[in-house]
Amino acid sequence: MSDVIIKVAQLPEEFPVVATIRKIVFQEEQGVDAALEFDGKDDICEHLIAYLDDQAVGTARLRYLDNKTVKIERLAVLSIARGQGIGQKIMEKALEIIAHKNITEAVVHAQTYIKSLYQKLNFTEVGEIFIEASIPHIEMRKKI
Repeated sequence: MSDVIIKVAQLPEEFPVVATIRKIVFQEEQGVDAALEFDGKDDICEHLIAYLDDQAVGTARLRYLDNKTVKIERLAVLSIARGQGIGQKIMEKALEIIAHKNITEAVVHAQTYIKSLYQKLNFTEVGEIFIEASIPHIEMRKKI
C-alpha cells in the first residue's frame, strides 16, 4: 500500500480541501443536496484529512454532541482511493483522538452498504434502518 497519513485539519485554512472531497463524494456521486451536506456545523467540529502519497483523498468530522458523546460524520473517500482501507484508517484515527478525551461513546449514522466497516471497529447497530439524505442508514454506537 502507498503511504497514507491521517491528520487533523487546520481550520479554516484546510477546510476547502475537506469541502472538495465531501462535494465530490456526497453531492456529485450520491446526489446529496448541498444544504444537507453543509449544515452549518462544520465550524464546531474537528475534521480529519487522509493523504495518499501527498494527495488529499478522504475526510471525516468529529462533532461533540455533549461532554461524553461524539458523532463521527461525513466519512468520505474519493473513488480513486477506495478499496485500500483508507476509510478504516480515518475511523481508527478518529477513535484514537476520542480516546484521549473524556468521551464514553461514539455514534455514527452509517450508510447501510458500508456498515461492515463500522462492525469491524466494534460499533453495534441500534434501531432500524432509516432514510437520511435519501440514502438508507443505520445508527451504530461504540462504547469508548
